[in-house]
Amino acid sequence: MTDFKMDFEKSIIELEKKIDELKKFTESKEIDFSEEIKKLELKTELMKKEVYEKLSPWQRMQVAKNIQRPRTLDYIQKIFENFIPLHGDRLFKDDPAMVGGLAFFEGKPVVVIGLQKGKDTKDNIYRNFGMANPEGYRKALRLVQMAERFDRPVITFVDTPGAFPGIGAEERGQAEAIAKNLKELSGVRTPVIVIVHGEGGSGGALGIAVGDRILMLENAVYSVISPEGCASILWKDSKRSADASVVLKITARDLLEQGVIDEVIKEPAGGAHRDSNMMAQNIKTAIRKSLAELVDLNKDELIECRYKKFRAMGKFLEAPQENQNAQGV
Repeated sequence: MTDFKMDFEKSIIELEKKIDELKKFTESKEIDFSEEIKKLELKTELMKKEVYEKLSPWQRMQVAKNIQRPRTLDYIQKIFENFIPLHGDRLFKDDPAMVGGLAFFEGKPVVVIGLQKGKDTKDNIYRNFGMANPEGYRKALRLVQMAERFDRPVITFVDTPGAFPGIGAEERGQAEAIAKNLKELSGVRTPVIVIVHGEGGSGGALGIAVGDRILMLENAVYSVISPEGCASILWKDSKRSADASVVLKITARDLLEQGVIDEVIKEPAGGAHRDSNMMAQNIKTAIRKSLAELVDLNKDELIECRYKKFRAMGKFLEAPQENQNAQGV
């Protein structure tokens, strides 16, 4: 059970508290309430499914930002074997917001990279709330180039509100670092699988999200700008964030329809924060499937497919020719 309160979860949390109380009462008084507990657990599971199937984009944004949601390192520990973290960009320093290193996936060597948020205030300050500096993106690129050199697939995990916008980051070339990652990832000659599991914010996310397969958790979000920022620009009112989240098409289902992502990974009932082990297994299954599709492609085919994939992203409407003539287009 989570202590992080979201308004739409009130009824679920109340039932979970009742279950906990009955279990404690059973232990202390040695009275059997197993049947009542089973009934309440079944009711809770049905309620989780009903509530989470009807979440609005803004509510999914709240789930994606939930501080108890599993972080990148949680998934790395549960999905990969023998993870060896590597540090530094060989130019400035290490960036705790960007983690990465060598690992094995079901016995096969891979390189894992991800944006890491903290689990509490102290950890978030250390991790800079998952907002990487230029040295973080340069570290990620160094690991990608290492993966290419040794013919290892790359798996990246995205969870960030965006790249760090501080003065120091800009002075050290934040935009250049992200732009270079976009260019290099576009042509890297090894499979790249991207997992958007929390927030996918702007260029901060895109800096490690150019891949052959882009997978997204059911309650994750992926957007060019935050709903708050979008509302401030469009309506000069950040309180209209919920409206902006609808317009931005930030949810996994919306982005699958637009062709921006390739697959939606289902979350456990009530979100990934309620069962991180099951969530890790679902991600593991998706990675296994994607690797099986990519490993047999030769390097030229891999790059060509990646190029076509990004060229085909998105949808647009074209005005009829008569309307264009009437408007003087």
